[in-house]
Amino acid sequence: MEIPNGAAGVRETLRIMSALVKAGKKSPAIREKAKALTQHLRQKDRLGEIKALWSFVRNEIRYVGDIRNVETVHTPEQILRQTSGDCDDKALLLCALLESIGHPSGFWAIGTKGPGQFSHVLAVTRIGPRKWLPLETTEPTPWGWVPPVVRASMYHFN
Repeated sequence: MEIPNGAAGVRETLRIMSALVKAGKKSPAIREKAKALTQHLRQKDRLGEIKALWSFVRNEIRYVGDIRNVETVHTPEQILRQTSGDCDDKALLLCALLESIGHPSGFWAIGTKGPGQFSHVLAVTRIGPRKWLPLETTEPTPWGWVPPVVRASMYHFN
């Protein structure tokens, strides 16, 4: 499948990622991993669940870039099995884990160079009735971290 360049390509990639999350959240392997990662928490510790899943993906799934000049997106099960992926893979896995235990999720595609120039994607999840929290999975940043400069921004909710 050929994905267009620019914002249209980012939109299509986010749509594909969302479809993979919707299928992957039902996977027994994904749900069992989410349950295992949160088993130590007290019941209904929603923030603790988010932190545990985010910490696992950020720290235990190794960042590995795509094949040069080829955009690839993997299923959550593949990412979990290979324990590696790029920013879209890591965000996709985190969203599938979150969704598998009831947390809403989405993607935030960003760019720091100029309007319409996207270079990174973060997972987002809702905390409270209206606040969406960004979750960076490729750098050792605190949860909720937002890049200091965002010149291109696109959201897609699962």
